Amino acid sequence: MRRTRMPVVVAAFLAGTLGLAGCGPAPWNDAAQDTPVPSATRTAPIPSPVSNDLSSGSTERELVAGAVSATINYWSTLSMDKWTASALKPVSLSMVTTVTPDDGQKVFLQKATMVAVPGNATTSFEPLAPQIDQSSVTPGYLVLAPYSYSQTFNVGDVPDAATFVTIQFTYDYLVQTTPTSAEYAKQTASDTLTIAIAAAPDAQ
Repeated sequence: MRRTRMPVVVAAFLAGTLGLAGCGPAPWNDAAQDTPVPSATRTAPIPSPVSNDLSSGSTERELVAGAVSATINYWSTLSMDKWTASALKPVSLSMVTTVTPDDGQKVFLQKATMVAVPGNATTSFEPLAPQIDQSSVTPGYLVLAPYSYSQTFNVGDVPDAATFVTIQFTYDYLVQTTPTSAEYAKQTASDTLTIAIAAAPDAQ
C-alpha cells in the first residue's frame, strides 16, 4: 500500500509562507518612516525699540539739589529723522530755579556740563568730548526765577553702529547762605536724556 506525503509538503509550504510574513516590516513602521520630520527654522531677532526722550519734540524735567529746585525744558531744532550718526545734533535747554526756604537768597549757575555717550543694544561706545559752559561772571549766572538760563549744546559724529545717544547733564549751583552774604553753598544736580539715532537716508 502506497503512502502519500502531501500533508508534509503543505505544512512546509505554510510554514515558509508564515515565516516570510513574519519577516516584513509592520505597517505602522512604514507610515512612521514616510512621515517627514520638520526641520527647525531660525528667525532673525526683532530689535527692541529705542526710547527717545525728544520723540514729542521736547521734554520737561524737575530736578532737586538740596535747597534748589530746577525746572528744565529740553528740545532740538533738528527734527528727529535728521538725527543721523554724522549730523551735527543740537540740544537746547532753558532753566529756571526756586529755593526753599525762600528767604531772599539768590541762586547762581556756576557751570553746566554735557557729555554724550553713543551706544546700541549691546555696546556702549567711547563718550564724546565733554562740553562745558563755565560762567564768565562771578559767582555765576543768576537763575533764580524770574531769571532763567538758556544754552545749546551740540552732539557731533557718533559711530555708524550707534542707535541712540545718552546725554548726561551736570549743573553746579551756588546758593547764597543769607540774602546779603558773600558766602555760597554749592549744590549739584544731574540729568540724562536718551535720544534715538536715525538711519542715514542711503542706509534705509
